[in-house]
Amino acid sequence: MQASDLASVARIEARIFAFPWTVGNFSDSLAAGYDAWVFEERSGEVLGYAILMWLPDEVHLLNLSVDEPVQGRGLGEAWLRWLLDSVAKRGARSMLLECRPSNTLGLRLYERTGFARIGLRRRYYPAPGGTREDAIVMVRRLGEAGPVDEVGLSHG
Repeated sequence: MQASDLASVARIEARIFAFPWTVGNFSDSLAAGYDAWVFEERSGEVLGYAILMWLPDEVHLLNLSVDEPVQGRGLGEAWLRWLLDSVAKRGARSMLLECRPSNTLGLRLYERTGFARIGLRRRYYPAPGGTREDAIVMVRRLGEAGPVDEVGLSHG
């Protein structure tokens, strides 16, 4: 992901989330040096993106999103498997993430790809009416759950 991708990424984010990240959140992630990926069609159209923050030997998946018109085609799983493989090759021992309990599709994806629930962050996410939603904390140990599939993806 580059600064020139931020408008496309922010449009997707606003389309798929009730409480989206802002352009500033994405820009700050780039400035902080986080792994920031866009996944594109061959035409250059952005279909999704991911942001990962490195800790000493672990990565924290902050955002993995697939644009609404292409959801349900297996792209999120393919991209997640590619990310797991990429970070494992670069020395990460695990990947950590948070997921809303209401995000049943996301939870199924993470469990299908070897993530285990390890905790709960109370009142973590903003929710409708000024309330807050908990976050399920999940981790995937790398190298313990079998090999991560290789996938051929175009990424920016």
